[in-house]
Amino acid sequence: MMHPSSDMQACVSAPAREHPLPPAYPASLLRTLALSGYGLWMLLGLALALGIYRGGRSEALLPLALGAAFVSAGLVVACLHLQGLSEWHGWFPARRSRPTREALLALAAYLPMLAVAGLVRGDNAFWATRLAGAALALCSAASLVYTVHNYRRRLSAGVARCSAQLPVSRVVASLYTGGLWLWLCLAAQDGAVHAAGTRPWIMVLLVFALLLGLIEGLRWQALSPPEGRSPPPRMRGRTARFVAALFTYAVPSLALLVVDLSDAGVALVALAATSCLLGRTIEQRAYEAALARLSRADHAPVRGL
Repeated sequence: MMHPSSDMQACVSAPAREHPLPPAYPASLLRTLALSGYGLWMLLGLALALGIYRGGRSEALLPLALGAAFVSAGLVVACLHLQGLSEWHGWFPARRSRPTREALLALAAYLPMLAVAGLVRGDNAFWATRLAGAALALCSAASLVYTVHNYRRRLSAGVARCSAQLPVSRVVASLYTGGLWLWLCLAAQDGAVHAAGTRPWIMVLLVFALLLGLIEGLRWQALSPPEGRSPPPRMRGRTARFVAALFTYAVPSLALLVVDLSDAGVALVALAATSCLLGRTIEQRAYEAALARLSRADHAPVRGL
């Protein structure tokens, strides 16, 4: 579910091996859910490893379970052998094929997750809990980065050079979306927001949003056609980008600021997390649709000869 096919082919001036096809919205949604789940695991594992995560067993189990549901959604759907959704990290489980290395690495992240679930107690300061948290963060990040690397290996040299920033983009997007869901898990258990969403945490999420917006802007700029070629019509893509930015950045950032200044309820935190999930899904679909149009336009003169 984590194949960044649109990310890997951001440079349309390089020779492409095939025309990229934009995924359906269900596939994009499953990828975004997995991205959020890994980000949730990374933040939780890092906080446990540093000893800064607050005590309580349920405070750790709820985000662990939610992250597992997000990460496993693509695998569960792939087992159902639905058209267009039967593949998970290059593995087709419904066909009883052997898991790929990428799928095995994704499955390996479940081991430290289960270890953390069995070790969290009280103040969560036990050394084994902190070690398991560090392993969870590392395995989640490794799965994300290896997915990008595994795809880039199959690209031409020109396209691979244009995708050097994609591992950072994937990790930042995961931390931002996962951070909103982690905030929701903690706030839902408190029945209030301020106990879970302190001002430093809100500032961290805003920094993630800023970094992600900058990186995404550079990725869209890489889609500009070479000099001397007229750009194809992209009105629908621009509209989708505007809607995606509204849901990804505007609504969550406004919610973060309102929560910091008032006693708004947990529903506002849920709105921020859900809005970001929807925005990331729309953005990925719009990006891959724009990439497909530009690729067809780039190869049109060749087909006419």
